[in-house]
Amino acid sequence: MDSITLRDRPLVMAILNLTPDSFSDGGELYRGDKLDLDTVLYRAQHLIDAGADLLDIGGESTRPGADRVELAAELARVLPVLDALRSRFDIPLSVDTSSPELMAEAASCGAAMLNDVRALRRTGALEAAAASNLPLCLMHSLGEPQVMQVNPQYGDVVTEVVAFLRQRIEACEKAGISRSRLVLDPGFGFGKTLGQNLSLFRALPALVAEGLPVMVGVSRKSMIGAILNKPVEQRVFGSAALAVLAAQAGVAIVRVHDVAATVDSLKMLEAVQSR
Repeated sequence: MDSITLRDRPLVMAILNLTPDSFSDGGELYRGDKLDLDTVLYRAQHLIDAGADLLDIGGESTRPGADRVELAAELARVLPVLDALRSRFDIPLSVDTSSPELMAEAASCGAAMLNDVRALRRTGALEAAAASNLPLCLMHSLGEPQVMQVNPQYGDVVTEVVAFLRQRIEACEKAGISRSRLVLDPGFGFGKTLGQNLSLFRALPALVAEGLPVMVGVSRKSMIGAILNKPVEQRVFGSAALAVLAAQAGVAIVRVHDVAATVDSLKMLEAVQSR
């Protein structure tokens, strides 16, 4: 994949939320109602020092129930931070967006990857992504964040998620986007119950067998809280355990909040598995 070098072990993608309302760390990078660039840069340095392989920058919260962010606000959050990070750190930067306008701007500002929870389904997104020439992550989601967790229904969640991702791959290829640029994300927590999430997780080897890199984002999510009966800030160990299980299933990228715990856990797995 251009701009992103995959390895034998999963890359650790660190989450850098530039939103005031994300489920886990919303508002931590703000002073009052304004995003504080110095705090953002300090957090980025901390994530890099902890061992992150790339940073994922997002300006729209997609937690269950989140309101849609206006384009102007998303651009104002992301682009200055992208520029500042590019000028200070030598690390690939992914931009988490569904907005074709931001995709185009991010590509011109030096982003290394685009990560779309809506799998390029917004009008103009396929065209913007194709023109970017960047690696792209296509994620499955069932409905918009406002309603996606309201009684999600599937005949067979694994079959339907795989079918959806295959359809999006086909749409990308028709738009001139080669398979070599694509990463797949089954979308844990995006329109799935606990049981459906667990079924998808067990099926990760089958998704990996589709032949494209797979990204898993389960860090601190409600599926962990439901199993452990712990609040968001106490889900570090559960998140690290799932990162190890994802690595054993062959995924290429794990998207996480707690970089140090994840890196240490993956290093232990790698040491045990190495010959």
